[in-house]
Amino acid sequence: MDVEKLFGVKDKVVLVTGGSRGIGLMIAEGFVANGARVYISSRSVDVCNEVAAELTKKGPGLCVSLPADLQKMADIKKLVGELTKLEPNGLDILINNAGANWSTPIDDYPEGGFNKVITLNLTNVFFLSQKLLPMLEKRATARNPSRIINIGSVDGIGVSRFPTFAYGASKSGLHHLTRGMSTHLGRRHITVNAVAPGPFQSKMMAETLDKNRDSIEKNNPMGRIGCPEDMAGVCIYLSSKAGCYVNGAVLVVDGGSSISPKL
Repeated sequence: MDVEKLFGVKDKVVLVTGGSRGIGLMIAEGFVANGARVYISSRSVDVCNEVAAELTKKGPGLCVSLPADLQKMADIKKLVGELTKLEPNGLDILINNAGANWSTPIDDYPEGGFNKVITLNLTNVFFLSQKLLPMLEKRATARNPSRIINIGSVDGIGVSRFPTFAYGASKSGLHHLTRGMSTHLGRRHITVNAVAPGPFQSKMMAETLDKNRDSIEKNNPMGRIGCPEDMAGVCIYLSSKAGCYVNGAVLVVDGGSSISPKL
């Protein structure tokens, strides 16, 4: 058995939403480093372009910038149209990573903030995936399915002590959406799985880690937060031949902290 072929993603066509920073950047960088052709989206045109150029320079794969605000249905349709023109033979892997958070005490939690988080983290994950199904089906076979990977969170499994009500609800819903989509798309040779990260270094986690890093690491059985290889590795596994029979799973990537007794 050829391990390199078993876990390889060379020449795969990949779209990573929110791929210009944080967890999305970790994932995009991992795929480019292993020879994939990666498209990244971000609301910031300049940042998206800069990151794509930097990743392409590192190689050996390729990274292309497709800026989009996935809060907006018009931008979703535009992104799908642009990608269809650039990749007429289809898409191998869709990684739904773009997300938002909102932390406000329950008495003051705003309707706009709640709706923003639910729309980006859950509703539009569904509609982007739906609109990319024709591209995903073009490259899909029973033995080599196309993949959808939804980036959830441990906050969708347990309850956060922070007042991030919409975030936890959206990620829990995303995990369940993953399972529902997997049952409908498996027969169309598309697997759907979710990854539920614990604490990783990202803009969304920056403030929390600044204030609580010592206690977070102390309560993690592995004594650290996640690193880029941890996140890229699990997504590459799910996207490779090694992961082609995994469907409807929610893989927790947190070093065991979500099930560990608190110290």
